[in-house]
Amino acid sequence: MSYIDFKSKKKVKIFEGINGSLSHSDNITFGHITLEKGVNLPEHKHVHEQWTHVIEGKLLFIVGGEEKILTPGMAAYIPSNVPHSGKAITGCKVIDCFTPVRDDFIELEKKTK
Repeated sequence: MSYIDFKSKKKVKIFEGINGSLSHSDNITFGHITLEKGVNLPEHKHVHEQWTHVIEGKLLFIVGGEEKILTPGMAAYIPSNVPHSGKAITGCKVIDCFTPVRDDFIELEKKTK
């Protein structure tokens, strides 16, 4: 599994208006994620460390109460168990990386036809 073609992987609904293609190693979940314009990512937290890197669009991100508008080439780091939320100001494409592996995303993939 050294090479992944995310264009050929099935899309998984992560939240309403947030979909993506995912891949998992023993330690990391890596995803190509699309957010529809105007979609709100509700505040949540998880044990996983997360990196979100913006490829396209404008994304308001709030990490531990600190707000920042992310544009292409910018990233956010979310430590384990830190509350975070966001809003897609425009349609967005991001790369998300989580450690450890997101078992909940693996289950979403299994349920997606």
